[in-house]
Amino acid sequence: MSFPFDRPRRLRRTPALRKLVRETKLHPSDFILPCFVVSGKGKKEPIETLPGCYRYSPDELVKFVREARSLRIPGIILFGIPDTKDAVGSSSWQSDSVVAVAAKELKNSIDDIAVIADVCLCEYTDHGHCGVYADGDVDNDATLELLAKQAVSFANAGVDVVAPSDMMDGRVEVIRDALDDQGFDNTAILAYSAKYCSAFYGPFRDAADSAPKEGDRSTYQMDPPNVIEALKEIQMDIDEGADMVMVKPALSYLDIISEAKAIVDRPLFAYNVSGEYAMVKASAQKGWADEKRLTLEILTSIKRAGADAILTYHAPSAARWIIEDMTK
Repeated sequence: MSFPFDRPRRLRRTPALRKLVRETKLHPSDFILPCFVVSGKGKKEPIETLPGCYRYSPDELVKFVREARSLRIPGIILFGIPDTKDAVGSSSWQSDSVVAVAAKELKNSIDDIAVIADVCLCEYTDHGHCGVYADGDVDNDATLELLAKQAVSFANAGVDVVAPSDMMDGRVEVIRDALDDQGFDNTAILAYSAKYCSAFYGPFRDAADSAPKEGDRSTYQMDPPNVIEALKEIQMDIDEGADMVMVKPALSYLDIISEAKAIVDRPLFAYNVSGEYAMVKASAQKGWADEKRLTLEILTSIKRAGADAILTYHAPSAARWIIEDMTK
């Protein structure tokens, strides 16, 4: 036998061979599509910092989500942008909140779509923090009851999953108890368990008008250098009743996804966040990168790290590319 004995290049020789032995494969069913919803009708407002993304009124959102479903994307997550805000985010738990109205329309219009609702106060408060804000900090325990009210309201509107993203201690247990007490024992909880205080959230905060008016979120979102704390947070949420857990952001925290995958016994999600998306779009617009190749490489890395599903603004484009490649 001539040297070298092993020749891995044999299996890279053609596209068909590479597909045959590919270890990690993306599919549109891996994606969850983030959606921004506003009140009214006939609205499709471009988001400057998220090229290709829009704020939709419920009727326009139905059209967008129907298209996403045709691309085999199984689920969406809703972020509400209310007409008015106050200190406690009270519009979020009203029966006619923007998320409640959108969830009802989606469920009445589209078969077999998983609707997730983000549970947090930052989009609904006039100060932009994720809870009751006083004396320069967020009051953890005073916030829990409000998050539970929001979650129950969304469940009443028909969402399949509530997703607390606030990072308050103990919120999963409080939300689980509130849902069960109101008869929503089949409503699942996707906990943003390891959510870091990241610089990658800027475009989202612009889209949702949710940037803090003062201070930052470092007292409740996680410190980026920490790993052990992330695993502790994930286990705490599981112990409190989370059905699924999530790491956010994804790209700079692939090691956290990998470490978490080794210990969790629940579906593990990752959020490919707004800043990660915007960097790809900006590079592509400048001609510095091939958008398709860069996007799919990033999403593959997230799945390879261990994510069972990926929340990503790339979902419609990535799904189209994957379907096109599947037909070749």
